[in-house]
Amino acid sequence: MSFAAFTLVTTLAVGSASSPASASAATGPLSAGAPAPLASTKMKSALDGKLVSIADVAGKAGTLVIFTCNHCPFARGWERRIADLGNAYAKKGVGVILINANDPAKYPEDGFAEMQARVKSLGLQVPYVVDETSNVARAFGASVTPEAFLFDKSGKLAYHGTIDDNHKDPAQVGKRYLKDALEAVVVGKPPAVAETKGIGCGIKFR
Repeated sequence: MSFAAFTLVTTLAVGSASSPASASAATGPLSAGAPAPLASTKMKSALDGKLVSIADVAGKAGTLVIFTCNHCPFARGWERRIADLGNAYAKKGVGVILINANDPAKYPEDGFAEMQARVKSLGLQVPYVVDETSNVARAFGASVTPEAFLFDKSGKLAYHGTIDDNHKDPAQVGKRYLKDALEAVVVGKPPAVAETKGIGCGIKFR
């Protein structure tokens, strides 16, 4: 079965780094067309130590919110592509914010100092913030890392799901879901694919 055949409204959560398991956030993921919840919640950024909210970074062309972390093999597999997309589309009018909702007590690699190190190593130019209560992730219905939520210029959810169809090898990617969605939003069009199944490690809620 092809990856494209997996396109669903629900999200797959991987409970551990090595063994996939199905799970869902209490509220379920945001519906297409929904606005970003808790958009005014301030979160500390590993980019510069400042407090920033989703509303603060909202762009004229759209806004991209990605829940991610440091330790998850899926997040690590996609992190370079996430950084490159974030940096590139921030210059095209898309506001970008990466959010770590994981409890560092469970995975120390997801602590703030490690986030700062990741910002430097990846050359991130967009905020990578801490969701200190995990409540922003809960409000979005996010359940895995990484998980993308792309809002159009009117603030409505235009795309939700995964980055592309191969977290292990960029050279083997066949479907660039998030990039294609970004390209559409930048020119004011709806993405051809608005929903894909999120693949990743389950968020370690606080």
